[in-house]
Parts: sequence; C-alpha cells; structure tokens
Amino acid sequence: MGDNGKPTQERECPDLSGRAVAHLCIDMQKMFAEDTAWRTPWMDRVLPVVEEIAARHAAETIFTRFIPPHTPDDAQGSWRAYFERWRDFTRERMDPELLKLLDPLARLAPPAAVLDKPGYSPFHNTQLHQDLQARGVDTLVVTGAETDMCVAAAVFSAVERGYFVVLVKDALCSSSDDTHDALIKLYAQRFGQQIFLTTAEPLLAAWPER
Repeated sequence: MGDNGKPTQERECPDLSGRAVAHLCIDMQKMFAEDTAWRTPWMDRVLPVVEEIAARHAAETIFTRFIPPHTPDDAQGSWRAYFERWRDFTRERMDPELLKLLDPLARLAPPAAVLDKPGYSPFHNTQLHQDLQARGVDTLVVTGAETDMCVAAAVFSAVERGYFVVLVKDALCSSSDDTHDALIKLYAQRFGQQIFLTTAEPLLAAWPER
C-alpha cells in the first residue's frame, strides 16, 4: 500500500499556479501558544512563517480552531474521559480568550476564513469538504499544530478525500520532537504520491499570489 518511490522532500517543489489551492492552517490558537498545560513550545518559532503564507494568500486561507465541549458530559465516547482528564480545557472553565487565533493571524480574517471543529480533524462534523469542493479545490497547503495530532488528522482526512497535500515543514510545530520527526518521515516515505514535503520559500515561489 505504501509509496516506495523517491522520498518527497528530494523532489522539486511542484508548480501550483495551475492548481486550485487552499491553505489549511491548523489550530494556531492562544491556548497552544500561551503558558498552559497544552502549550506547544515551537509555535512562536513557526508563527512568522505561517503568517507570511497566510498573508500572501489570505483569501485562500482557512484557519481552524479546536473548540472543546462545554463540559465533559457534552462529549461522546472516549472524548468524555479525555475531557475529564483535561477538565480545565472545557469551555465551562477555560478563559474564552484562549480559544482565539494568535493575533497576527486573526487580523487576516477576513478575507481568511475561520472554521471551528470539535475534534482533531477539520473534516469531521464540519462542512469543510463540501465548501472546498464547491470552490473546485484539489490541493491543500497545510500548516499549523500539532504535526502528530490535529495536523496528522487533517492530512489523513484530506488524503482519503483525494486532495493533494503540500506540507510546509518549517510552518509545522509539535510539543514532541520525536513524534514530529516520526510523522515527517512517515509522510515522506509512505505517501509520496499524495503528500509533498517542502518549506515556505520554495512553496511561495511555486504558488504565486493572485
């Protein structure tokens, strides 16, 4: 099932000018950037890169926000136990300010769109796929947090729905070096026909502004 061809990061960045591209930026929110138990330490480092991509393509950008339930009892299945463990991150307890996008990104919406999601994948229980199809989008540039959690869920959901995914390595962050590296290796070695790994500079050269 895997792709045994040449690893994606060794290939030249494809020209995206002829594709219908959207930028899907995952969960660049204050609760992951500020001093909380869910802090993602690299977020500060990747924020300027994410901002540059989003600013150049604001109309094509969709910022997702992870929105926890009001209480654990409002969650289903294993999510209920999850939010029992992380009760301080339910909406009945947390500062609603923490749900917001980081300020440099929030200023881009609109024209950028904001999509709230109840779980890891932005395709689950949302209209994202339908909206992308209505716009004719066939390619997703993915940035954000975390590489091995919500980004992974977004990437695999996108691949299952037939999108070509461009992952921007210097615009991704995680709270775990080991699992970040493991996911990057997995994307490169097993999904070479569906996922392309690049960095911001060649991406922006290959994806000109409208």
